[in-house]
Amino acid sequence: MKINFFGAARTVTGTQHLLEINGYKILLDCGLYQGQRKKTYEVNKNLPYDAAAVDMLILSHAHIDHSGNIPNLVKNGFKGDIIATYATRDLCTILLKDSAKIQEHDIHYLNKKRVQNNLPPVEAIYTTEDALKSLKYFVAFGYERTREILPGVQLTLYDAGHILGSSFVVLDIEDHTTKKSRRLVFSGDLGRPKRPILKDPALLTQAHILLVESTYGDRVHERTEESVSKLKNIVNTTVKRGGKVIVPSFAVGRTQELVYSLHQLVQKNEIPKTLPVYVDSPLAIDATSIYRLHPEAYDEETEKFMLEDQHKDPFGFAMMRYTRSTEQSKELNKLKGPAVIISASGMAENGRILHHLMHAVEDSRNTILFVGWQAPYTLGRRILEKNPVIKIFGDEYKLKADVAKINGLSAHADKNEILSWLSDLDKKPEHTFVVHGEESVSLNFAETLRKHGFPSVEVPTLGQAFEI
Repeated sequence: MKINFFGAARTVTGTQHLLEINGYKILLDCGLYQGQRKKTYEVNKNLPYDAAAVDMLILSHAHIDHSGNIPNLVKNGFKGDIIATYATRDLCTILLKDSAKIQEHDIHYLNKKRVQNNLPPVEAIYTTEDALKSLKYFVAFGYERTREILPGVQLTLYDAGHILGSSFVVLDIEDHTTKKSRRLVFSGDLGRPKRPILKDPALLTQAHILLVESTYGDRVHERTEESVSKLKNIVNTTVKRGGKVIVPSFAVGRTQELVYSLHQLVQKNEIPKTLPVYVDSPLAIDATSIYRLHPEAYDEETEKFMLEDQHKDPFGFAMMRYTRSTEQSKELNKLKGPAVIISASGMAENGRILHHLMHAVEDSRNTILFVGWQAPYTLGRRILEKNPVIKIFGDEYKLKADVAKINGLSAHADKNEILSWLSDLDKKPEHTFVVHGEESVSLNFAETLRKHGFPSVEVPTLGQAFEI
């Protein structure tokens, strides 16, 4: 068996791990790399392997850093099955089309600049047509339904509790070369126990080979109760100033949790019932609709809340507004009183959030609230680091608004939560590979695992391969 690490190696984005087993090639996730724009384009467009030679793709979940390069994979000759849960497939129908539209828009803008500089045009990594074509290759699996996907390879998907449909991947392999039976486990993005809406991650009891994420492998999150309390205080403080809370939020997962938390605060009279809350993102609206289609994924707390709440909807209440049209979005920037505006993208790199930030950052009454990880070189990271002057659409703005961050709303397990998940293993894996974390964090978490008795722990570099 050979494992090739082509993404999310000593970085958080662009997950792609290629397994070579019994003469077959299985790709674990096919995500977009996110970072500096020129590097991002080159890395994402040029796949580091022959797409046509890949037999199968197993997709852990729908987030773009795990699924976003699937249309490019198909464009370059992949013709195998893309295996994912039903909810992941549903979310990919909207996320991949949205990703294609963003790339088409960005490449159109870039080519206008290139023409002005007498440079030849470049093409988008993939188009909307490519994204739609890739959806034909999806095959949906239910949780905990073991199937043989290739000779000597059985697959089971377990609930990872990260976002709707997320899974950790279990491959039970009869290695034809070594004649050994081994279990390979890929964590995908591991969620957190006792989070709102979704069920806790399933138990993991056995793994001979483990690929484990480390996004927050060097820190411990706030408890959920602390995060919701902080959210309440930020909202109330901003409202008293007469300002708005502007939240760059990921359309899938974070937005739904944020709306649910605000709904609970309104129900308990802990924030004003008259405070308008807007989700200004067509993608987030579509994603929320898909969340509504999968109540089987909800935990007991959410089911109980739905029974007791007059609206019978965790994502809707009296002052909740979903704005789809461009005209509705523009009107939000004319609002005079306090409001909460939740808009994509989560790292403030594109989309409607840029317009809201442009109108909000120079007003000290407002708060820019971050509820997720911000990649280096993104606008979100620059605002979070409180750079005194920031650029939006090429224009400079003074950062006068308050900047806040809530860490406890993360959908990623922290160090202790990952260790707790691993504590149910009947024995330590023979080989452990730490992935999906900034380099210092991954190295730190690898050392933590060694101290907990894990015998062989590696932090692969980009492109590194291991024979096992």
